[in-house]
Amino acid sequence: MSYKCTQCGRKIPKIEGFVRCPYCGSRILVKDRPNISKEVSTD
Repeated sequence: MSYKCTQCGRKIPKIEGFVRCPYCGSRILVKDRPNISKEVSTD
């Protein structure tokens, strides 16, 4: 599971200990989700 920092935009592969970006120190991280669209039938 990777996360993305909202301040610097870098991807963080693994969070160890404190929830903080190791590059800029921001504590606001978002789960990096794939761009896969799901098809749902509406019958």
